[in-house]
Parts: sequence; structure tokens; C-alpha cells
Amino acid sequence: MKKSHLFCAAIAFFANITSAHSREKPNILFILTDDLGFNQIGAYGDTPIQTPNLDQLAANGIRFTQAYSGNTVCSPSRVSLFTGRDGRLMENNSNTVQLRDIDVTFAHVLKHAGYDTALFGKYSIGSQMGVTDPLAMGFDTWYGMYSILEGHRQYPHFLWRDGRQIRIQENEGGKKGAYAQRLFTDETISYLKEERTSPFFVMLSYSSPHAELAAPEEFEKPYRGRFPKAPYSGVVDGQPSDKYAWYYPEPVPHPHATLAGMVTALDSYVGEIITTLKAQGLYENTLIFFTSDNGPHDEGGADPQFFKASAPYKGMKRDLYEGGIHVPMIVSWPAAIQEARVDDTPWAFADVLPTFAQLAGVSLDLVPRVKTNGTSIVPRLGDSPEELPERYLYWEFGKQAGDPNSGIIGDVFQAARRGPWKAVRYTMQGPVELYNLDSDPGEETELSNSEPEIHREFSELLEKYKD
Repeated sequence: MKKSHLFCAAIAFFANITSAHSREKPNILFILTDDLGFNQIGAYGDTPIQTPNLDQLAANGIRFTQAYSGNTVCSPSRVSLFTGRDGRLMENNSNTVQLRDIDVTFAHVLKHAGYDTALFGKYSIGSQMGVTDPLAMGFDTWYGMYSILEGHRQYPHFLWRDGRQIRIQENEGGKKGAYAQRLFTDETISYLKEERTSPFFVMLSYSSPHAELAAPEEFEKPYRGRFPKAPYSGVVDGQPSDKYAWYYPEPVPHPHATLAGMVTALDSYVGEIITTLKAQGLYENTLIFFTSDNGPHDEGGADPQFFKASAPYKGMKRDLYEGGIHVPMIVSWPAAIQEARVDDTPWAFADVLPTFAQLAGVSLDLVPRVKTNGTSIVPRLGDSPEELPERYLYWEFGKQAGDPNSGIIGDVFQAARRGPWKAVRYTMQGPVELYNLDSDPGEETELSNSEPEIHREFSELLEKYKD
């Protein structure tokens, strides 16, 4: 289908769903988790972790099976999400990247359409207060964690509200009285209960199940004894027990049970938010996304192999094999999605900004400084989905100082996908590996010799963007 025809079909599609259900712009709730693996919620496989609310959300909406994060680590993945750019347009694909003062985010775009905008939870991609903090990047309301290291604490000593640092006294003096994810959920629920005349965009950015491993007793206790696992020692007598212990020095007596409890806690909190939307009469016309910023981690006592957290894919966080970037993606919008389905359309975080723009009726041609190479997925968000054009998805990950698992500083990984074909290159001097994800989702059979033309196509693409 030609691009012009696709655009017209998408416009017709959006016109149909708005006339059929509501002429109001949809509210948007984007729920982002931190290091949640593809197979760590029930809707996507055989995990022993209980996630009934998310499973029900998927059963009533669209369960995307081929969705991708923006990168394999936090910061470049989130910058991709916020700005609609994949690794080809990113100036820095390492975990040191942050937003720049000239960047236009999806919050800015939605402000053009009159949305009220709020961010609750982890931010970590802008450190210049008044320049790249959430309020400067398009959000009217902000509560949560500012820097990337703040996101490593489940019981923080301080958080931020609209640029002002606030003490969390319940966690001072060694106490653990206020769980971060609980606080973010409560703030979101309070916001949803406020009276407003404009549509809202809420980004709820949980900092879990990223390490440190910690969960409230009510969620961890049911898993104790089910998953035998030696305690995680953290720092003992001033000595780290592993390469992550300086980040996560506290011991964890039941690591598997704690990680499972963290995921179940998130599921419970999402259930509370959905209940609130229904009680406020907002559920029907609220478009909900639920996803993860990258693949599962092995930090602070976590063991993704035990839970088959990436299954059926290979790799985890910091990999550009599927396990590092292939993420769960559940979309619910009762006003437009009345027939639940499973959707295998490949798409990625760079597509979110243009999707929001189309939903809100904003022409990106009229938004100053916006720079995106994403594609709107609005044609997929209904009961009569239109095909998206085949294209390349691209990722790049640069290793950096300060990451205990980065290996050689300066190494760069690349990956690209078109249709069923996926290419991966680990370091610029490494070979370009080729896989067919339809027949080999675990990327076990390398095909460069048997598919020389396709291999050459991807080799040229990776070479083009390596700088």
C-alpha cells in the first residue's frame, strides 16, 4: 500500500472510531515498567508469577507479540520513547544519554492538542533543573524519581514534586514504610480523581522490578518456599558478594520470592488504577499502554534464567538479541477495541510519539523542532486493523563507564529487523549475524551463508549507521 493510501486509511479509521464512540480525544495512560521480561506476566507465557489484572487487560484488548523497546538499557530506551527517535537519530546510544533542551517530547506534542500532562515515577533522562526536567519537557505535573541512581531504591529517602525535593520520612533511619511503587500508584489515582475539562496524558513510570529487590510483605510472602534460592548477600564485612553489590548492598533473604512479589505488586497496583478509571467514568475512552523499558536483569540477586524471563527469546538486559529488547506490550481502549486479539505487528518505542500525535490530531509538520523517524500505529488500534508498511527497525547500544556489566568501554552493538529477518552485530569489528525470527525466535540458527543477499542488505544497513 502506498504511503498516501495508508495515511488516508488511517484518517478514515480514526474518523470512524471517533464517530462511533466519542468525538472526544482519548485520555492516554502509558504504564512503563523497569526491566520486566517478556515472559514475566501470565498473558505472555508460562510464568509462575501471578498477574491476574494484566492478564485480564490483555484478554480484553490487544496483546502485541512483536513489540520492542527503544534500547536494551534504561536511558536510551526512554529517550527513544519520549522523542520518537530510534538509534539512527540518537546522538548517544549509551546509558549516559539524556534529553537535550532542544528535544521535543510526546508530552510537548500532546500539549499542542490541549492535553493535561503528568509524570509519576522514574524519570532519569534529564538532569538540568528548569531545562530538561519533566516540567521543562512538557509535563504539567511531576512526582517521582529524578536521577537514574534514585531509581535503584525501592524505599527512597526522598522524591521530587514539581521540581522540589521532598523527604520521605517513613523511610528514614533505616525504616521501610513507604514503597516507591505504592507512592507512584497513589499519586496517579489521586490525579485521576481530579475534576478536569481537558483530556489527560499520564505517564506512570514504575521503577520495578529493577533491582534493588524489595517488595511489601503482602506480595512477597505467598511466594516464599515455592522457589528455593540461596540468599543474596550484598555487601558482607565491607566486601561485595558480586559485581552489583556496590549498587545493591543490602542482603535479600528470598530473591526469587521477592522478584515475583515485585511483579505481582505491580499487577495489583495496575488493577487499582483500572478500578479508579472505571469508577470515574474514564475507562471507556482511556487508551492504556502497558510495557517495559527493556529486557529482564540479573542484578542484586535476580536470576532471569530461573523464571525464563525472556522466553522464548535469547538474552536479557544489555543484549540486542531478542531477550534484551523484545518486550510485553498490552493495549486497551474499550471505545475502539471491542474485539480482543493477538497482534504480531513489529513496532517499537520510536512509534509512540507519532501515534500520540495522530490520536490527538496534531500535525507534526507544524510542531517546531520535532524530529522523529517513527511510524504511527493508529491503523492497528481498532477492530479493523490496517497493515503498516514494512520497514527497518534499528537499535544500537554503546557500552559506557559506570556499568559493572558493560565490559569493554566503547564497544557498540547493533541490531535491525525487517519483516521476519533480524541482524545483530556485537562490536563494530564483529560479524553480522542473520536470523529468521519466524522460524527461529530464539536466534539459534545463523543464516549468513545460506541467505547471502539478505545478509548483504543488512550488512550495508549496519555499516551505514555505525557512526
